[in-house]
Amino acid sequence: MVRSELVKQSPLRILDASTNGGVGKGNVGVLAARHGVGKTSALVHIATDKLLQGKHVIHVTFASRTVHIIDYYEEIFTEISKVKDLAGAMDLHDEIAPRRTVMSFDQKTTNTAHVIDSLRSRIHSGGFPAELVIVDEFDFLHADLSDLMLFKSFAKEEGLELWFSISLDQEGDFANQPVPVILERHLVNIDILINLRHHPDDGKVHLELVKDHGAKPKDMHLVLDTKTLLISPE
Repeated sequence: MVRSELVKQSPLRILDASTNGGVGKGNVGVLAARHGVGKTSALVHIATDKLLQGKHVIHVTFASRTVHIIDYYEEIFTEISKVKDLAGAMDLHDEIAPRRTVMSFDQKTTNTAHVIDSLRSRIHSGGFPAELVIVDEFDFLHADLSDLMLFKSFAKEEGLELWFSISLDQEGDFANQPVPVILERHLVNIDILINLRHHPDDGKVHLELVKDHGAKPKDMHLVLDTKTLLISPE
């Protein structure tokens, strides 16, 4: 399978179709789930799809070590290659790898303005024309309303897409409601909200669309394959 077919046949085209074209430039998407359900894997699959389209991706992490993020990218690409029988996989890997970069911050000591300044510097001074920024495990619990507003303004000014992930471990019994309590006050600045839910009846992790810009959310019929870590049709 060649790259153009790979992109065209990706289950992420279902995500695009279900969300009126995806997050879109200047907009914010959020993946929410309990710890260990697969948020990072899902985000990395979204990022790898962009890389395969020839776009640049910045992955922001607040973890102290970044090697595990690179490992996710390697695992996702390997699984895509195997599942889709990708021709010239290693050559393609070597082509897209320079278009991804990981930036690490300590959220306890770094404010949002500094993160955004660093991203702008990487994009402009560093000559890295990112079209997608992933912000993994952002601390929405301690974030002010202004923090997400700053991120959204940054996305609009730079003409890029922003995807966040959030852990719902602190939600307790409220983690199963459509809009997590922790996100209620931020919802006005979120364009797409997707919950990753583990369904005990079939053992799969389902992607449940909760907010889709201003449209009524659709059932996407997408799951996260817990074996391959890829987003797949039901």
